[in-house]
Amino acid sequence: MGEKSEAVRYKRILLKLSGEALCGKAGGFGIEPKTLDTISAELAEVYALETEISIVIGGGNIFRGVKGSAEGMDRSSADYIGMLATVINGIALQDALERHGVPTRLVTALDVRAVAEPYIRRRAIRHLEKRRMLIFVAGTGNPFFSTDTAAALRATEIQADLLCKATKVEGIYNRDPVVYADAVMFKRLSYDHFIRDHLAVMDTTAVTLCRDNKMPIRVFALGTKGNIKRVVQGEQVGTLVTTTETE
Repeated sequence: MGEKSEAVRYKRILLKLSGEALCGKAGGFGIEPKTLDTISAELAEVYALETEISIVIGGGNIFRGVKGSAEGMDRSSADYIGMLATVINGIALQDALERHGVPTRLVTALDVRAVAEPYIRRRAIRHLEKRRMLIFVAGTGNPFFSTDTAAALRATEIQADLLCKATKVEGIYNRDPVVYADAVMFKRLSYDHFIRDHLAVMDTTAVTLCRDNKMPIRVFALGTKGNIKRVVQGEQVGTLVTTTETE
């Protein structure tokens, strides 16, 4: 267990990880074992602080439903394939976490009970209380909804203190920092500002759900070692999306 002197601001968090995070590079395919091990080691360190952690994992490193439908596939079929891709990622992440000594439960919105248990809200909360890390897969179980929306939904249902969105960049910018060198990062942002300006880090449905349930969102760079721990301890990492833009 972690040292008691290490302050923890957030007791229960939900972390949204993209599928791309597991392949180690933007636009990459598949799962990179070294990257997976690095992420799992960092999560194990945060788990040792006695933080209750749940994860929603994407599937973009294997298949993206939106892309499949854009290329002629039926949207519902494409989205179901994307959901199954998240199950593959979840199994890999569970294996890596348990090799780091973290007890986990893989929880699915689709019926694949040979590898994961079905999502039942009260059971999921009980797992967290018993110090098991949760990995939510298969999104919401419905086509037309992103894994960002699934993350917002699950964070609300399990009464998380914070929804953490791990990305490739440091936070939320006024425009794409990869394209524009003069892009400015927001330290704090209101839900309404995010929705009004169509900022692309999360989809509007997810942010609206968080706004309606007063679920704060912290957007930060996954690639900076120790960032997840800093967020849990209350450091001002990345961008906070909340009700107002002032303290």
